[in-house]
Amino acid sequence: MSDSESLNAAAGGVEWVENLPGVPDALQRLWTPHRASYVGGEGKPADSDAGPQCPFCRAPEAGDDEASLIVRRGRAAYVVLNLYPYNPGHLLVCPYRHVAEYADTTEDEAEEVARLTKQAIHVVRHVSAPAGFNIGMNQGDAAGAGIAAHLHQHVVPRWLGDTNFLPIIGRTKAVPQLLSDTRSLFADAWVELFGPYQEVPNA
Repeated sequence: MSDSESLNAAAGGVEWVENLPGVPDALQRLWTPHRASYVGGEGKPADSDAGPQCPFCRAPEAGDDEASLIVRRGRAAYVVLNLYPYNPGHLLVCPYRHVAEYADTTEDEAEEVARLTKQAIHVVRHVSAPAGFNIGMNQGDAAGAGIAAHLHQHVVPRWLGDTNFLPIIGRTKAVPQLLSDTRSLFADAWVELFGPYQEVPNA
C-alpha cells in the first residue's frame, strides 16, 4: 500500500484532493486576475525617463480625470487613487514633474505635496472615518518603490483589524468598493471641504 493509500485509509477512505484533479476542495478563492498586470510590471517605467511609459506622467495628461482616477489637481501636484490599493481609499500625491527624489523637488512642489497630503487626510476621514493612516514615500527600488522614477506619497487609511490572513497567506486584498465610486466620493468631499481648486497666481 502506498503512503497516499495508507493516509486515505486512516482518514476513513477519504480521497486526497491532489489525487483527484478538478474535484472541488474545501477552500474558497478570491480571484484577482486584474492584478496580473501589476505583478507583470505593465505600465511601469523601464527607466527614469518621463513620457508615455510613466503612469504618473500619463494620468494628468490624459484629459479625463474620472477615467484616470484623479481626485484633486493642484498647481504643482495632484492626487490620484492607487490602482492597486493596499486598503480602500489608498491615495497617491504626485508632483506633475517627473522627478524621482524628494530632495530634488522644488519648494512649490514640496509645499503642495504636503498641503494636498494634509487635505487628503481630512477628506478620507470625512468620507470613510478610518482609525488611522500610514503616510510616506518609498525612495528607490531598494526601499520598495513600485515606480521609483516618479515621486509619490502614499496616504493609506487604516482600520482596526483591516489586515487579516488574506494578504499574509494569500497575497490578496479584498477591496469592497469600486475605484470609480471611491473617486467620486473623494472628489465631491474635497470640493465640499476645501472648495473648487483655484489657481494661485505667482507672486
